[in-house]
Amino acid sequence: MKALLLLSGGIDSPVAGYLMKRKLDIVPVYFDNSPYADHTTKNRAIDAAKKLGFRKIWIVPHGESLAKFAEKCERKYCCLFCKRMMYRVAEKLAKKLGAKALVTGESLAQVASQTSWNLLALDDAVSIPVIRPLIGFDKVETIKISREAGLFETSTRPVMCCSIVPSKPSTRADLARVEQEEKKVNISKMVNDSLKGAEEIEC
Repeated sequence: MKALLLLSGGIDSPVAGYLMKRKLDIVPVYFDNSPYADHTTKNRAIDAAKKLGFRKIWIVPHGESLAKFAEKCERKYCCLFCKRMMYRVAEKLAKKLGAKALVTGESLAQVASQTSWNLLALDDAVSIPVIRPLIGFDKVETIKISREAGLFETSTRPVMCCSIVPSKPSTRADLARVEQEEKKVNISKMVNDSLKGAEEIEC
């Protein structure tokens, strides 16, 4: 089965890809948050894909969507808006490529945005399965696999952190409130615009 891997280049998502590429036909996808992240973040993701043995990676523009959310929607939900939009775009790209699922590096409560409430809100954005091979792992376990797989050095390379992350992100999402906030922007147009800008490049 073919699945899209949402690859950030940090520690978690490359490990998720490493674990699942033995079971699935994986296609890596990187969401480019520019101008809220720079080329160092993008290059790390491309290098992580290369380390995983991929020859190509999809690059999807994501910064314009983040700008619209930041301008019109409640900031504490920004990480949720970001991820829900990634899921939506990835789902459309998956259908285009004949993929049946998404793979992410999310694990339960490792960071503020990955609480059970927030993960449920993310799943609600799409109709295809989201596979989370690290869901029950702690960071020590994930780092151990990252080192064993030869990914750790690339994944811990210094990069520009996303500058749009709110100081106090929501940890217990009210799905109805999130959906109400999303009505302030044109989600369908934003998804289509991101897809139009998506391109597959050589690693």
